[in-house]
Amino acid sequence: MEKGYFPEIQMPSRSIENIYYSPELRQYILGEKKVRRNARNIRHIRPFTQLVWAAYFAYELTLQRKTSTLRDVYYSAQAYEMSFKDQPESNSIITDLETVIGFSREDFNIFPEERSAVFGDLTIEYTVPGYEGKRLNLTSHPDGVMIGPALTSAEFVKTSADKVIAIEKGGLFTRFIEERVHERFNAILVLTAGQAPRATRHFIHRLNKELELPVYIFTDGDPWGMHIAMVIISGSANAAHLRELTTPDAKWSGVWATDIVNYKLPTDPLTEVDIKRLYELQRDPRYKNELWQREIKTFLKIRRKAEQEAFSRYGLTYIVDEYLPAKLEESS
Repeated sequence: MEKGYFPEIQMPSRSIENIYYSPELRQYILGEKKVRRNARNIRHIRPFTQLVWAAYFAYELTLQRKTSTLRDVYYSAQAYEMSFKDQPESNSIITDLETVIGFSREDFNIFPEERSAVFGDLTIEYTVPGYEGKRLNLTSHPDGVMIGPALTSAEFVKTSADKVIAIEKGGLFTRFIEERVHERFNAILVLTAGQAPRATRHFIHRLNKELELPVYIFTDGDPWGMHIAMVIISGSANAAHLRELTTPDAKWSGVWATDIVNYKLPTDPLTEVDIKRLYELQRDPRYKNELWQREIKTFLKIRRKAEQEAFSRYGLTYIVDEYLPAKLEESS
């Protein structure tokens, strides 16, 4: 302003009209439309100021090598007398900052709450302050190691695994550890705990790219499980401004609708919400290939869904002894 002009920030628009699916990248991306926030415009002053503050806060985090969460950011703003009406508003500003600088919030040390975990023969070396150079093998804790800031920024040192198995449910993750799936199938096990947090999706991406490990995803047999797998594979529209969160060659290995039929699994009826969601997925360009379309049509035909735990009707270890090896072979 001392030079005679008002500062402004220009960034790609995140509106629905500017989000496209890229067949080349196999994920959603932002188009060419731009938005501007100019300090001269009275309607822009509030989000402009919030964005400048968020950039300052992120700078301080990285400078001091501290971490934060989205919830923490919302409350921290009050210490600076920065006004956000609620956390969704501060979350949106953090996403704007990602869009402006082209890096994910994890790159400037704002992480989600930890809820995912990993278990398997992978030795990592920490890089966070106070732990630099310390190594940990991810079989060291029988419940798995939480995928938090220290783990996601660690270096991969060595592994004997030749694949990654991502699992939606915590109960099945524990069962797989008990049944030593990591040894029997030479795998690194990743618990997504429902929809995988972005840090977990980036961790899976790294396992695939840096260690060249194929990734197999196991979810509940319903439209929501399908979408958990698809977000790992192709990302989401909400993250169209980011890269390196997807694993396009990962395989959704089950539970398929055809598995429900072939294995005669205990089921529940699909709800109207489930069916509406299936029709949405059927139109989604990410689901256009033969496997996804076949499974969607089967769900709509049988009008039933099944959880991963349904295999326990054949015994607690059936899913490991029979189903898992069959599906890994089918998906390879």
